[in-house]
Amino acid sequence: MSSSCSGLSRVLVAVAAALVSASAAGPQAWGPPGVQYGQAGRPLTLRCPGVTAGVPVSWFRDGESRLLQGPDSGLGHELVLAQVDSADEGTYICRTLDGDVRGVVTLKLGYPPARPVVSCHAADYENFSCTWSPSQVSGLPTRYLTSYRKKTVLGAEAQRMNPSTGPWPCPQDPPGAARCVVHGAEFWSQYRINVTEVNPLGASTRLLDVSLQSILRPDPPQGLRVESVPGHPRRLHASWMYPASWPRQPHFLLKFRLQYRPVQHPAWSTLEPTGLEEVITDAVAGLPHVVRVSARDFLDAGTWSAWSPEAWGTPSSGPPPREIPVGSQLHNEPKEEVQDDSPTPSWPSLQPDPRPLDHRDPLEQVSVLASLGIFSFLGLLAGALALGFWLKLRPRGKDGSPKPGFLAPMIPVDRLPGAPTLPRTQEVFS
Repeated sequence: MSSSCSGLSRVLVAVAAALVSASAAGPQAWGPPGVQYGQAGRPLTLRCPGVTAGVPVSWFRDGESRLLQGPDSGLGHELVLAQVDSADEGTYICRTLDGDVRGVVTLKLGYPPARPVVSCHAADYENFSCTWSPSQVSGLPTRYLTSYRKKTVLGAEAQRMNPSTGPWPCPQDPPGAARCVVHGAEFWSQYRINVTEVNPLGASTRLLDVSLQSILRPDPPQGLRVESVPGHPRRLHASWMYPASWPRQPHFLLKFRLQYRPVQHPAWSTLEPTGLEEVITDAVAGLPHVVRVSARDFLDAGTWSAWSPEAWGTPSSGPPPREIPVGSQLHNEPKEEVQDDSPTPSWPSLQPDPRPLDHRDPLEQVSVLASLGIFSFLGLLAGALALGFWLKLRPRGKDGSPKPGFLAPMIPVDRLPGAPTLPRTQEVFS
């Protein structure tokens, strides 16, 4: 049911456009008086202007004396041409029976309008424009009727009865141009565009359904600049701005892609910056580079913009800037006294003081001492463990008893006070 309603809607729009074009297809609407239009390859009837219907006249071509049609043809003030072609174009003169010139008709041939080719795109999320071109050259004066309406989920009949959905005229900007602009569109809505081509032989309509999300294509970024980075022979700094047509709002942002190449190389390298600037770190030292940038909606709606105008830049060839060590200070030499006749005062010297500077940081000294203490402790612990293992695994004597170590007592047990007297052979060594 919805498809049949949609087809009926298309037919009604085409019929309405044809009626509009028919009302505007008279000679006064398309050219000066006396101009008549016809389709090549078809029969055509010319009418003598200023003569009452049925009054017999004679027809001649301008500049020729040959009679094309006499007053006795029974056709009255009309001249019938069968299957006209380009050779039939020109000026025709009609005369009354007394030889007076009663009218002049200029014949121009062409073709009826065909459905135009229409495309739309949005440079931002609030407005969009549509452009068109003829799919067939008619050779005749042509006008375009443009309008649009907002599509809804309602049926076709309900949409026609709902004034909030249109249709509204799509203003051509500038008037007569092959472009119309819709202002204040809704980013999440769909629209139906009507472009009707009209010429003196009829009208033809093209309907196009669009949504801003699908036709969004920002304008290229502006103000691209490429600068060298002093002291870095392989770096270039590129910066740019949002296009003026894109309203900067926190809800609709742009993302960018950047391409660059040395001028001698055809292949481009691509980066995706996160902001409005980027540092190229692999430029070829000493060679000029070409840089360009494009933009797209941050959420990938629509397509990428066209590339911006190219900008050129050459990496710096100088040495890197001199870095001042942390904690060091520049010592200025004593200023010389300015003499009265001295033209300019002497400036402080930027040469470093030849006296040695103490670059040690108190925190660094504490860290070094702590590290030395830890390593010393670990060394002593490792030595004690090694000695313990050696004592445990040392070889034993022939009788199987362990040899006395340096920890064994040097005084026999029987010599100790209060100890029982044992034979010499029974001395026990601990």
